[in-house]
Amino acid sequence: MNGYAALLDVTQYPPRFKHEAIFAVFETLAPGLAMEIINDHDPKPLHYQLEAEYSGQFDWQYIAEGPEIWRVRLERRESS
Repeated sequence: MNGYAALLDVTQYPPRFKHEAIFAVFETLAPGLAMEIINDHDPKPLHYQLEAEYSGQFDWQYIAEGPEIWRVRLERRESS
């Protein structure tokens, strides 16, 4: 899976289920592993929600920034 533990394409999910699905996968990631999220809009609100709930526990990197598809690499940080 291109170095990812999970690939989650949420473009077909109803908006109200996108964050729920992403959090469910993120919570299963072992420290040091990453998932890729594919979305049809900038997932910046997701980033804010992750900061609120998992501050300091993840790394966020845009791979593609629209205008039609956004791809984000979300890695669970290893404990220090």
